[in-house]
Amino acid sequence: MSVKVRFAPSPTGIPHVGNIRTALFNYFFAKANNGVFILRIEDTDQARKIEEAQGAIKESLLWLGVAWDEYIIQSERVPEYKKYALELVEKRLAREDSGAIRFIVPKEGKTSWQDAVGGKKIEFKNSEIEDFIILKSDGFPTYHLANVVDDYTEKISHVIRGEDWIPSTPKHILLYKAFDWEADMPIFAHVPNVLETDRKKLSKRRGAKSVLDFKNEGFLPEALLNYLMLLGWSPKDDREILPRKDFEHEFKLENINTAPAIFDERKLLWMNGEYIRKSQISKLKSQILEFDPTVSSIPNFEKYIPLAQTRMKTLGDFRDLVERNEGVILNTKQRKLAEKLKEKYLKISNLEWNAASISNATIAVRDTLGVSTKDIYEVLTGSPQGLPFEEKLEIQGRSDTISGLEAIIKNKNK
Repeated sequence: MSVKVRFAPSPTGIPHVGNIRTALFNYFFAKANNGVFILRIEDTDQARKIEEAQGAIKESLLWLGVAWDEYIIQSERVPEYKKYALELVEKRLAREDSGAIRFIVPKEGKTSWQDAVGGKKIEFKNSEIEDFIILKSDGFPTYHLANVVDDYTEKISHVIRGEDWIPSTPKHILLYKAFDWEADMPIFAHVPNVLETDRKKLSKRRGAKSVLDFKNEGFLPEALLNYLMLLGWSPKDDREILPRKDFEHEFKLENINTAPAIFDERKLLWMNGEYIRKSQISKLKSQILEFDPTVSSIPNFEKYIPLAQTRMKTLGDFRDLVERNEGVILNTKQRKLAEKLKEKYLKISNLEWNAASISNATIAVRDTLGVSTKDIYEVLTGSPQGLPFEEKLEIQGRSDTISGLEAIIKNKNK
């Protein structure tokens, strides 16, 4: 069987990461089977359409490295859907209803299918399915008609979508039968929902983030893709960090879990940090600059990258780790510490200004005054913790370090 799948979002809002997870499942299933991946914008609900949503959908996929083979916009095919709706009226399988067309559900028997996720048989009694609108009074098709017509005409082999669509599937199967397309009906695979950590469904109404939200927060596309692919699917072993090629070769529908997946942002943050630490310095430099071009104005910013790489969890952490937090007000003990550190650092020449000399001088002051490491960090960086201070100060330089201490001793911002 030739594999052809589609991701078919409605542009009624910016898709959250759970929606994009389903797109990734479709994409990598196509890749694993040398198939075709279609992006289909289902914009027949004109009243709820949001103009920027279509662009956000495409930007989200492209940022993750997901390119489509075909691109379809349903609103450009309205006459086609009307033609098929009228065909059912002529066959007396649908009827006019106040300017709309309603499909007549046969009330005898049952409608069932074998779902590719979990291999379970799902069955509905036809008597419990109401006659449903397929063409609205404004001439636009409903989701049910447009979905089935497009899947048939585009020769979709597998419909991989969220389990929320299970109640719609018997309606779609009945439409396939009404059009005599049953032999060409796709395989249905309904993937489990993605839940919040409180086990409630991921939802934009409840603040679920989009791919672009995570992009703007400094997450790497490869890390987010990796994490989303493991929400409801897993390889044969316990690997968590997988290169893209592994998904392309290994993704199978039978490995999709039937239980809901939990979106844990803390786990994503950990994974993003792992990807940052594995990144080549040259690539990480480009990623940091793309995220925040203004960091190039930080003196010696390139030298900080290998040091910050060990502590970063997002690209946004770079500036926080490198720049001093100017909002901290020193107490009396810390102000005295700053004065003693200045005195000690002045005794270190420019030629001797290195991490070892800085460390020895700082430890000597700490032991003399009996202060904590936290105090040292707050004086030197403005934060209770951060990059190894001796290495940071070596990069920062003797002059800037001493002038910075002079500024905070005077309680002025540097």
